[in-house]
Amino acid sequence: MNIGQVIVGKEDLIDKLFIALITAGHVLLEDVPGTGKTLLAKSLAKSVDCTFKRVQFTPDLLPSDLSGIYYFNQKSAEFDFRPGPLFTHILLADEINRATPRTQSSLLECMEERQMSIDGVTHRLEDPFLVIATQNPLEQQGTFPLPEAQLDRFLFKLSMGYPSADESVHILKRFKEGQPLEQLQAAASIQELIQARETAAKVHVNDDVLQYIVDLAERTRKDEAVASGVSPRGCQALLKAAQVQAILQGREFVTPDDVKYLAPYTWAHRMLLKGTLRSRGGAGAAEGVIERILQEVPVPAEESVSP
Repeated sequence: MNIGQVIVGKEDLIDKLFIALITAGHVLLEDVPGTGKTLLAKSLAKSVDCTFKRVQFTPDLLPSDLSGIYYFNQKSAEFDFRPGPLFTHILLADEINRATPRTQSSLLECMEERQMSIDGVTHRLEDPFLVIATQNPLEQQGTFPLPEAQLDRFLFKLSMGYPSADESVHILKRFKEGQPLEQLQAAASIQELIQARETAAKVHVNDDVLQYIVDLAERTRKDEAVASGVSPRGCQALLKAAQVQAILQGREFVTPDDVKYLAPYTWAHRMLLKGTLRSRGGAGAAEGVIERILQEVPVPAEESVSP
């Protein structure tokens, strides 16, 4: 894997980033500083020949700092548009929860519609357009929790995690003489990404698998520990992710195992738990609820899901 020339380990995480990129989803990376989130985002951008921009979110960041502004050009005596960092293929929104709700909400139209309206003019964003947002789970002072509506725009909520002891040694060896990111070459083009999206949309999904996804979502809405279950958007997100996962596994059809594997990463951040469960465990508690539901809901027979 091309990104593996820079990032040690994390193959599963890298696969999920590619799933998000192909399905036009977005990723929320929640982890402590120094685990390689920025390096991972830059490596992804270089590997697929995409433009990359990074924005440090702070309380004084304004929506116009992201979108850009119209300014008066004295030479032409007209208002010209100066695009902001949102006009890129891959945007790293670093510490997104430090920005005010006003600035966070300005991302909603961009993340869902791939466009933004500025002074009554609609501007299309790049294709593909991927937001990789980060937040530190340990620091809560001076932060603004993401609203449920914005969390629902993220395809996955992931965590880098600390490397193992062996991986840490490999990291030290790899970076002791230079920065391998500088030598990283593109392994795919933007056109190939768009073709991969079209191929993924054609991956066969049996009606039994579709019903399985719906049954799982219905169970989250009725579970005693859940205050707000998975939305229809969440079901669509899991379906699209499972189609790409099937391709990564060398198949032309989705299996229940694809659904079961991706459900915790796709749904945990979309669920709102009741009372003490939410305050004690956050997303970890939601993942536990999903794992329990996956054990309780009947799984379609493998022989019935292939074309």
